[in-house]
Amino acid sequence: MTASVDPNIFDQRGLADIKRLSKANDPQALKAAARQFEAMFLGMVLKSMRDATPKDGIMDNDQTRMYESLLDQQLAQVLATKGNGTGLAAMIEKQLSRMGTFNPEPLESAPLLNPETKGVPLERGLPGLTWPSLSPEVPAVNDNGGGSSGASNEVPSNAKDFVARVWPHAVEASRSTGIPAQFLVAQAALETGWGRSEPRYSDGRPSHNLFGIKAGKSWSGQAIEAQTTEYVDGVAQRQVERFRAYGSYAEAFRDYGNLLASNPRYAKVVGSTSGTSFARGLQQAGYATDPQYANKLERIIGSATLRQAMTG
Repeated sequence: MTASVDPNIFDQRGLADIKRLSKANDPQALKAAARQFEAMFLGMVLKSMRDATPKDGIMDNDQTRMYESLLDQQLAQVLATKGNGTGLAAMIEKQLSRMGTFNPEPLESAPLLNPETKGVPLERGLPGLTWPSLSPEVPAVNDNGGGSSGASNEVPSNAKDFVARVWPHAVEASRSTGIPAQFLVAQAALETGWGRSEPRYSDGRPSHNLFGIKAGKSWSGQAIEAQTTEYVDGVAQRQVERFRAYGSYAEAFRDYGNLLASNPRYAKVVGSTSGTSFARGLQQAGYATDPQYANKLERIIGSATLRQAMTG
C-alpha cells in the first residue's frame, strides 16, 4: 500500500497511514512525511504573502481571514501532493534517507512547542518555537488547586498579545514540569478568558493569577476576593472566593508549577505531552468543578487561534 497525504485538511486518515506504515518500516512513510513538511513550508509562504497584502474594505474581517487561512492550508496540501510539488519534499526525503532508517516516534511523542525538542524551526513567531509533530491534536480541587472555569471561551482579538506576554514564563514552567508550554498557555487562556477575566484588586490592579488558584489556609501570600463560577452537582453557581495574588506572571507560573509537582494528585499530569492526557488528567484530579473543563481545555489546545497566536 502506498502512503499518501490526503489533500483534505480536515481528514486525518493520511496522517494515520503515515504512522501505521512507519511502524512497519515502509519506505513510503518517509516520502509521505517529507510531503507533509513541504506542505507546512508552503503554508508558511502563503501566510507570508497574505500578511504582505494590504487589507481594507468591507471584506476584511476575522471571518474572511479565517476562511482565507483554511484555503491557504488546503492549497498548500494540494500543491505538495500534486506531481513533484516544489521539489522540497524530494530533497528532505533524500537527506533523511542518507541519515538512516526513518523513525517518526520522536516526532510524534515530542511536545509541539517544547523548547528542548529538536524540530523544524519557524522563521517567525515566538523564541524557541518548533513544529515537530506530524499529527497535531485537536483536541480542575478547589482548595489550593481549584481552577475556576467561569471565564468565557470566546477568543478575543488580542489573543496574540496575551500569548506574547505569558509565553516566556510558560517556557520556564515547561522546563520544570515537563508539560509543553503551549498547554500551560492554553489553560491560562481558559481560566482568564485570554487575559480579560484575570482576578483583580478592588482598585483594578492585576493579581497575575492566571490559573484560578485559590488561597487556602496554607497560603501565606497576598490574596484577593473575586467572584467566580463553581459547579455544585453539575449546576453553575456564582460565588465569591479568595484567590492567590502574585507580583508578576513569572511568579504565577512558578507557583502553578510547584503546585503540580508537589501535590500527589497531579502526578499523572506532570510530564504530560498529550493535550488530551493533560486536560483529562487535570479534570480527573479535581482541578476544577466544571464538568466540561477538560473538553474546553482540549479545544483551546487544538485550536487554530492558539497556533496562529503563537506563530504570528
